[in-house]
Amino acid sequence: MQTELAGCVVVADDDRPVATVAGLDIAYDKHSDTAVATAVVLRRGDLAVLDQAVVRGASDFPYVPGLLAFRELPLLLKAVEALTVTPDLYVCDGYGLTHPRRFGLACHLGVVLDAPAIGVAKNPPHLPVEAPAAERGAWTPISAGEETVGCALRTQDGVKPVYVSVGHRRTLASARDLVLELAPRYRLPEPIRAADHLGRKELAAGAAAG
Repeated sequence: MQTELAGCVVVADDDRPVATVAGLDIAYDKHSDTAVATAVVLRRGDLAVLDQAVVRGASDFPYVPGLLAFRELPLLLKAVEALTVTPDLYVCDGYGLTHPRRFGLACHLGVVLDAPAIGVAKNPPHLPVEAPAAERGAWTPISAGEETVGCALRTQDGVKPVYVSVGHRRTLASARDLVLELAPRYRLPEPIRAADHLGRKELAAGAAAG
């Protein structure tokens, strides 16, 4: 299915401007099979939170490397559906084209929604990649054969890089520039940070209530 759907990915910048960006994340309860999917919409100009949604559930699909979307996408789509503000672009905590079959979570989400999406992963990919220079904005390509499928991007001076790849309806250059813009103070871009914090808060509240 991934190999077939990979042909639907569009690597080109959408004509419409990006004024709002949604960060998506899933947090897992270590003590149960509960998962919390979060979606937070930020205004691009000042990174103000415009909308957010939280969905609790459980995935019956096991963790299998390379098949993360089948585990996480159903809950993430429910969180997206619960939003009252439709974002111009989605940022996923995971990979896009930097995937063994060129169809990571960000690609799957972007194709399903037919919306611009990019992937930002915290951990190095399955492909070799050189570390970028230490200053903010430095980057190195992630290549699969002769194809560039992503990049390692230093978002803060001397801090570990993040790994950026196209999901859908973006180019790598515009995805890289946008991630850097969305990470003015911390390693991770603000939409993903906001979604991550919201998920952790929801899990903590559930644990306290339980």
